[in-house]
Amino acid sequence: MAAMIEVEGLAKRFGAIQAVSGISLEVRKGEVLGFLGPNGAGKSTTMKMITGFLEPDAGTARVCGFDIQKNPIEAKRHFGYMPEGAPSYSEMTPLGFLGFIAAVRGHSGAEADARVRKAAGRTQLERVLYQPIETLSRGYKRRVGLAAALLDDPDVLILDEPTDGLDPNQKHEVRALIQEMAAEKAIIISTHILEEVDAVCSRAIIIARGRIVADGTPEELEARSNHHNVVSITATNETLVQLKASIEALNGVARVDMELRRLLAVPDANANLLDGIRVLVRQKGVSVTDIRLERGRLEDVFRAVTTTSEAGGGR
Repeated sequence: MAAMIEVEGLAKRFGAIQAVSGISLEVRKGEVLGFLGPNGAGKSTTMKMITGFLEPDAGTARVCGFDIQKNPIEAKRHFGYMPEGAPSYSEMTPLGFLGFIAAVRGHSGAEADARVRKAAGRTQLERVLYQPIETLSRGYKRRVGLAAALLDDPDVLILDEPTDGLDPNQKHEVRALIQEMAAEKAIIISTHILEEVDAVCSRAIIIARGRIVADGTPEELEARSNHHNVVSITATNETLVQLKASIEALNGVARVDMELRRLLAVPDANANLLDGIRVLVRQKGVSVTDIRLERGRLEDVFRAVTTTSEAGGGR
């Protein structure tokens, strides 16, 4: 299956700052790509070039086979874009704004009204449709931007920080909507919320100083963490102290770390500690709240691949 988003060698400089340096990627139907990076890494600049809002200094981007520079109208027919900050006209109501966007895109009459109502319903905007946008909370303003991106039910969605400013319930609703749409679309989500990767993404790219520094499924990235295959035990501090020396003596244990109410047994390479530790806990006859094998922590990987690249970078 051909990629629905194809990016080759995108680059952009702002004066002395090299914001994006030769980024290449592909996203296929059914993929939700999490686009991660520290502030100033070049995430928003890359998305603006993919969507044609910013001309690259070098490289190309194609959406559903159409070059965004050579065939911008055809390319833009296939994607919905929610830019950083979800800009809108503050004096309009959500209903008026979405109606305006529908008209700009060539829809009118009953068709336009149906598209507006469907997009508003999918983003839970019904209760604020008649309020001026300037009076809405930050979360509702972002929902208006997301509704605008969904108006044409596009093949491709490119969303810059779609859950920024939303409360936990609103985040859950937006993530559920993304999961619902994922099978039929190619989706890129720029985010700084690492939990979003586990929640909705099938793949993640981490960029720093305008370059890709990691690319893989959430499981593949978590496997690069220092906490991959660590056995975590949650119990009272007194119980953990009782267990610590015995766990340290087990074969395959590289070291034991103590946190507040948690003990972390770090394995040697390829060692599987979970079964042995469970047996040990039963033999000791102590009560623990939880024993689990950690997949790894995306935060560890994120910090490891970006901390050497924090100085400088893009937007």
